[in-house]
Amino acid sequence: MDLSKITDETVRQAVQALQDGDQSWYTYFTENSVMTDDGNTVDFKSFFSNALGKEKFLTIDKVENDGKNIYGNFQAGKWGTFPVFFRFHKNNEGKFDRLDIGQAK
Repeated sequence: MDLSKITDETVRQAVQALQDGDQSWYTYFTENSVMTDDGNTVDFKSFFSNALGKEKFLTIDKVENDGKNIYGNFQAGKWGTFPVFFRFHKNNEGKFDRLDIGQAK
């Protein structure tokens, strides 16, 4: 899949790691990253220990907020395939300290 639509280099690299099921995904985030899934706070590491390597974007349909908000179709393992958003929040050191994901309307 072509990730060139993602204009933020760090987001693009992180999404590539997610696509590849690569453990380097975690290196893009702070130690205590906050995460929400459909508005509910979830444990980032626990969530991706189950999702990494099993879930991925099938398409990137829209990119906003200087490349930090990604929308597309997502294969979510046992949950099926549906449109989602990922909103990456970057701190002053260039790492992500928050990730909001959810089903896109």
